This record gives sequence, structure tokens and C-alpha cells, in this order.
Amino acid sequence: MSEEQQNGQQSEDLGQRTYEPPEEFAKNANCQDPEIWNKAAEDYEGFWEGWAKELHWFKEWDQVLDWDPPFAKWFVGGKLNASYNCLDYHIEQGKGDKQALIWVGDEPDHQQTYTYNELLTEVSKFANVLKDHGIGKGDTVSLYLPMIPELPIAMLACARLGAIHSVVFSAFTPDQLTERINDVESTVLVTADQSPRGGSITDLKENSDAALGDAQSIESVIVVRRTGEEVPMQDGRDEYWDELMQNASDQCEAEEMDAEDPFFVLYSSGSTGKPKGIQHNVGGYLVQLKATTMWTLDMKDDDIFWCTADIGWITGHSYLVYGPLLCGGTTLQYEGTPTYPDNTRWPSVIEEHKVTTLYTAPTAIRAFMKQGTGPLEGSDLSSLRLLGSVGEPINPAAWVWYYENFGGERCPVVDTWWQTETGGIMIAPLPGITTLKPGSATKPFPGIFPDLWDEETEEFIEGAGSGALTVNKPWPSMTRTLWQDPERYKEEYFSEISDEIYYVEDGAKRDEDGYYTITGRIDDVLNVAGHRLSTVEIENALVNHEAVAEAAVIGVEDEDKGQAPVAFVILQGDQEYGEDLEKDLIGEVADKAGKISRPDRVYAVEDLPKTNSGKIMRRLLQNIAQGEELGDTSTLADPSIAETIQEQTQQQMS
Repeated sequence: MSEEQQNGQQSEDLGQRTYEPPEEFAKNANCQDPEIWNKAAEDYEGFWEGWAKELHWFKEWDQVLDWDPPFAKWFVGGKLNASYNCLDYHIEQGKGDKQALIWVGDEPDHQQTYTYNELLTEVSKFANVLKDHGIGKGDTVSLYLPMIPELPIAMLACARLGAIHSVVFSAFTPDQLTERINDVESTVLVTADQSPRGGSITDLKENSDAALGDAQSIESVIVVRRTGEEVPMQDGRDEYWDELMQNASDQCEAEEMDAEDPFFVLYSSGSTGKPKGIQHNVGGYLVQLKATTMWTLDMKDDDIFWCTADIGWITGHSYLVYGPLLCGGTTLQYEGTPTYPDNTRWPSVIEEHKVTTLYTAPTAIRAFMKQGTGPLEGSDLSSLRLLGSVGEPINPAAWVWYYENFGGERCPVVDTWWQTETGGIMIAPLPGITTLKPGSATKPFPGIFPDLWDEETEEFIEGAGSGALTVNKPWPSMTRTLWQDPERYKEEYFSEISDEIYYVEDGAKRDEDGYYTITGRIDDVLNVAGHRLSTVEIENALVNHEAVAEAAVIGVEDEDKGQAPVAFVILQGDQEYGEDLEKDLIGEVADKAGKISRPDRVYAVEDLPKTNSGKIMRRLLQNIAQGEELGDTSTLADPSIAETIQEQTQQQMS
């Protein structure tokens, strides 16, 4: 048996294991009712209404759900404010001096903490700064910041005013920033001088200046001094955060927002190449975050909760900023990488801050697996009581390693499935009552109704089986629309089966116990280290190079990143393929689509496998890149091209 087959066999065997909730954990879990799924199914509007009553409302709703497929409105007529719920509401209950945010910087000695009182002060002051720059309810603000406290402060300040924030991942290129600013038409950009991470520096202000050449809506740029390095400042447009905050009032009343008012826009890669502006609205989003943070992540009042995601992605929005603060918890925000200044950094952070919940990506877990247990052995991880996985499916071997080595076989692992579009956790264990199976996200959260669709029979699958994942009823934190593009929203998510069924574009398996295991994307979007990347964006970057006539990008299995991009290109004219050209093309992708999008390999081929209608059969390219059999090639316009590509690729592999 080959090593690859042995690994596959090992994963399969590990996936057959089951783990019961530890007795002590189960006894103290926030949810202990094994009938909760049935109760939520019997009255699912009533179930979600119960969670809504856990929040502060200026005015309660008139109707729980108004469902006009595919558009949902939740808690219709209700009035609330996200910033008020995250800060003021807890202060009113006597938590003002409790730690709200712990910030740990790139260098070990860079740390800062904020109590709820202190965080409210900073948020109110920056809300007043934004007011002075003409920002009010319904206006949009773009945030292009490193993982520093000013980012959640700016988000909460926008929420306080009823302004719509649009966070742009700080590793994105100027072109990607331009595209996102132009789509939401922000008048204010908040950025920083530089972003230190993992011992390297990104010049965010320079990137911002490059982006703003083609982003005409921006009138003001507010710059945080992160490193203190001198950066170009344009008179009349650019101002420093600290100077503006000096004289700002620390009193700012929270705007009463309708439950269905827009909250934020976050861009997600689309299969067309044009990023999708995912719009989440205030009420339903907050309700589902409160529920899932309390039950799936079992948030306790004395928890130190560490979600390792960047706030530039939905996980950071939902479970680093809003979820923990809605629950009155303490959230830890980390600026650096797992291996800087060395690979003991994460374990040392856990020990120093007595982290109780670690919510991270399988990519990070697999990176630790490769290093062995050495980096963990010098730190005390006994404060941990719950582990979480997010961003991509976790393979059973990584699940078990995480459970045994980070959790000491005492911490349940909650493997969570959800998306930018769903806003909050959808399928995941309730750790006090769910029997765990490595590699499986287990059961849907109560009040969530997934199913499996058979693409061939065009029917829903009963019982155990495999198919395309769907969600068959609306849920509170669902995206309401794509920014100013409701038709694209309908086309993207509710056109495959019906306008009442959300077509996820993920494949899944369901076992005889009703447990779901996510098997990966079934569209042209890659999931690289938990980041959704459009194949079209990468292909466009390659074709932008003068040597490339055409490109196709696929994802191959990668033990570190889950998926890794691999490109096949047709070269222009008499261009010759070689190592230098391959490096040049990979660099082109990094420049145009961001470093995370870089292909692992670029292969030059004479043609691409296409059907008579011109559609590229990426399945064949995937088989070739992974060294598998070609399979059926009968639907190709030229079936012989598949073998030609296979031969050319094999030559270049060697």
C-alpha cells in the first residue's frame, strides 16, 4: 500500500471514531437539552424570537419573519443598535470594568487591553470623528487596516452612527482596494501607515494612495500611526487618527437602527471574477451571532476567547468582534503569524493570557502537525476548555491531532460550517450534548434546515447520501442581497433549484445519524487556507501577462492549505516555457490578485480541455494535476487533447 493510500486509510479509520462530551463540560454547558432540535423545528420562528429577546431593543419587532422568496426580513419593525448591544448594554449590567478586548501585537511586547468602559470611550470618540467628516446613517466607510485595535473600534463607531462599514483585507492589492471602494462609493477611507506582520512590513498608506488614483469618491483619509514611519500625507485629504481623537468628545448617542437596515458590506470572490458585495443587515445578524456564540462556542462570562481569523474576513467580523462582545465576553485580537518570532508564539499567547477557547482554521492545525508537538511542549495549555475549527473542512487526522495535542483529550472540538453569505454558524456541534465524529461538522444548529440535492435526479436525498448542500428555510443572519444588485443575488443563490432554496455550492455527505460532512466547493471558487478565491481573478491576472494567451485555474488537495491553486496556461506565439517564466507568472498573480492567490505550479499546455460549447472541463485538469486517471473524456470537443495535456504536464513536473 502506498503512503498516500495509507494516509487515506488512516483518515477513514479516524473518521469512524466518536467522542462523547466530557462529563464536567456537559454539566456546565450553555445548552444541555437534547430535544432542542425538535423544539426548534416545531416552532422555528418562536425559537429565533426567543434569541432576539436576549438583545437590547429600543423598540421590539412587529413580525418575526417576512419571507418573500428569495428575500427575507427578520424582526420587522424592531429598532436596535449593534454598538449599543456590544458595549453600553453590558456596562449597564455592571460589566464596565471587565476586559472586553485584549490586543496582542506582532512583537511579543506589543500588547494592549480595553475594558468595556474604555472601548466605549474610544468608539464614541471615533464616531464623533466620523461625524465631523460628514458620516451619518446609511453612509459607507472603507476600512483598510492591519489587525490593530483601531479596526474593531472603527467598525463599532460606524455601527454606532448607523454607517455601513466595508472592511478590506489588508493583504489585498491597490487594484482590489480600488474595486471595493468604487463599488460602495465610500467618502472616507481609514488606513494605517504600515502593517507589520511576521517580521515583514506592508506599506498600507502607499497602497492606499495607489488605489485612490482610480477611487474618486474618497474625500478623506484617516491614517493610524502603527509603526510611526513617515508616509506621504496629502494636504486637505489625509489626517492622522491620533490627532483627530485628541479633541473628540467621548459622548455619542447610538443611532436607532431598523432591524433591516444595512450593517456592513464584505466582499467575497464570485465565480464571474467580479467580487460580490455581501450585505448583512443589523437585526437578524446579531441574533444568530448571539445564539451561536452562546451555544456552539459555549461562551462563558470568564472566557478568554481567541478567534485567530483576520477581521478582513467574515470569521473575524462574526466571531472576533461582534459575537464575543454581544455576549459580554473577552475577545483576543492577534496581529501576528503562528511562527513569528518562532513557532512557539501561539502556545505562549494561550499560556500568557489563559485562553479558554481557540477558534482557528485547519490550515493552522496542519502547519502545527508538520512541526510535531515540540512547539507546544514548552507552554501550559491547560486553560483551554473548547477548540473550534472554521474556514474549510477539517480532515479527521488533523481533527484528532488538534483534540489530542492542543486540547489534551479534554476539550470538545466544534467543527463549524458556514459562509460569508450565511453570516453565522450553520452546521456545528453543541459541545455539551453532541457526540463528535472527527471530520464531520455534525448537526445543523437548531432552527437551521439544510438538505442534500441530487443533481442527476433533481430531487432531495432522503436519509444518508451525498449531494449538493442546500438550506431550505430562511435564517436570521442570511445575507439580504448583494450590494445594490438584487438580481445577481437571486441568480447566484436562488436560481439553481427554486427561489425558496438556498443553493450552497458546497458538496456534502450525510450519514445515518444525520451528521453532515462538507466535501468541498462545487463551483469555480477555491478555498485556500480558509480564504475563498475566484479562479477567474487568478486567470485574469495570468492572462494579463504578455506571455499568456489563455489560462485555467483549478484547486488541488493540499495538506497545509486545504486547496492550492494550480494553473494551466496556453502561451502566446513562440513564447518558451521555463522555470523563469513560471516564477514570473506566479509573481504576476501575486501582484494582481494578492499573495494568497499565487499558484503552486503553472503548467504550459498547447490547449485546454473544452466541451463543444467552449466550457473548460476543470475536473480533467484536476485529475491531471493530482496524478489521477483522466476518466471520461467523451464530452470534449477534442478528446485526444486530454492525453496531450497529461503528457506535457508530466514532463514539466519532472
